[in-house]
Amino acid sequence: MKAIIQDVYGSTEVLELRDVDEPVPGDDEVLIRVRAAGVDQGVWHLMTGLPYLTRAVGFGLRAPKNGIRGREVAGVVETVGRNVVGFRSGDEVFGTCEGSFAEYACAKEGKLAQKPANLSFEQAAAVPISAVTALQGLRDSGQVQPGQEVLIIGAGGGVGAYAVQLAKAFGAQVTGVCSTAKLELVRSVGADHVIDYKHDDFADGRKQYDLILDTAGNRRLSVLRRALKPRGTLVIVGGEGGGKWTGGFERSLRAAVLSLFVGQKLKGLMAVERAGDLRALAELVEAGTVKPVIDRSFALADAPAAIQYMHDGKARGKVVVTV
Repeated sequence: MKAIIQDVYGSTEVLELRDVDEPVPGDDEVLIRVRAAGVDQGVWHLMTGLPYLTRAVGFGLRAPKNGIRGREVAGVVETVGRNVVGFRSGDEVFGTCEGSFAEYACAKEGKLAQKPANLSFEQAAAVPISAVTALQGLRDSGQVQPGQEVLIIGAGGGVGAYAVQLAKAFGAQVTGVCSTAKLELVRSVGADHVIDYKHDDFADGRKQYDLILDTAGNRRLSVLRRALKPRGTLVIVGGEGGGKWTGGFERSLRAAVLSLFVGQKLKGLMAVERAGDLRALAELVEAGTVKPVIDRSFALADAPAAIQYMHDGKARGKVVVTV
C-alpha cells in the first residue's frame, strides 16, 4: 500500500510517499480501508518531535516509533480482530488511529464509531480529534451551562469552529475571536458576536466571560484572566509556541498552580479519544446541530503540503487528506 512515511523527525521535507506492507489488525483492532484523513496540530508535533515532551511520552526518543503520519480517519472496515464485536466488514466508520495517511490503517475498536450517514468520508474525517477536543473542553472541563457567556479564541480553526457550534448547542451566548479572514466563517457557524483580534482587544476590561476556551495557545494567562469573570473558567487547549522541551504546555501547568490561589478556575485540557464521544457527536451531526467545516482537501501525495497549510494557520476550519 501507499503511505506517507518519515524515518527521522523534522519539517515536512522528511515525509515521503512510499510503498509499504499493509498492516495486520490485532485481536482488538479493525483494519480500515482509508478514504480520508483529517489533519490536526498533533500531526505537526509528531512529525517534528517537538516539543521533546512528545518523544518522552512514548512516540520515540530518537526517531518516530510509528513512521506513518495521520491520526484522524474515515473509511470502510476491511477485516476485524477476533475480539472485535462492534464492527464488521463493510461498515463505514470514523475515529482515530495511528497512521491514517495511508491506504490502510489499523484502529482500536474503542476509538471508532459508525460514520454519520449524512456525512461524506471527507467530512467525517474532519470530526474525530478536533470535535472531540471541543466537546471535552466545553462539556467536561468547562462545564458550560445554558445562558453563560462563552469566549472561543481561535474560533476559525479546526477545534474552534466546532467549539462555537457546540457552545451554541449547549445554550450559551458565544463570542468568537479570529483573524479578519475568518470573520464570516465564524459568523456562519453560529457565533453571536465576532471579534477581530487584529483590530480589537477582547481583554480590554470592558467585557468578561463565564467561560473562555483558548485554542490559539499563545496568549499570557494575565491577558486571558482580564477577560474572565472573577468566578469564571478558562480552558487551555493544547499548547503552541514556547520552548523545545515543553512547547506551550507550560502555560497549562502554570494555570493549574495559579488556580489554587485565585477564584477563577484555570485548566489545561488533554483530550481523551473515546468512542462514546464520537457517537455523541455523530448524533449531533445527523441532527444538523453540528457541521464539519472544511477549508481544503489534499491528495495523499500532497499530505506534506496539507500539514504545512494547517500549521501556518491559513485554514478556515479543517484540512483533509483524501485517499
